[in-house]
Amino acid sequence: MPRLLPFSLRSTWQAKRAPGNLGVKLLQDRNLAFWTCTAWTDEGAMRRFMRADAHGQAMTKLMDWCSEASVVHWQQDQPDLPDWQEAHRRMIAEGRPSKVNHPSAAHQAFQVDPPRRA
Repeated sequence: MPRLLPFSLRSTWQAKRAPGNLGVKLLQDRNLAFWTCTAWTDEGAMRRFMRADAHGQAMTKLMDWCSEASVVHWQQDQPDLPDWQEAHRRMIAEGRPSKVNHPSAAHQAFQVDPPRRA
């Protein structure tokens, strides 16, 4: 956890300043779960952010640091960020687990607890 936090903060800062970013929000949830939600002008801008700087470095460490991780991407007409319940709904319906080296039973079954906040 202490190693992940600096990457999380730097990645958030990076996203907010990345070309094509329309919004960023984070949720530190129970059981050391973290939710991140971003909106982008286009998929190319999002992918450039994913591979660059702090976020790109964090992604290389995710497999060893996390026992659960997942991702979902979708397109929508409005640039507004969804609420956490919609993000969870989309994660379950359209998301996928990320590769981790030490998956939990929940990760293997793709069981994602809903976020605790509205």
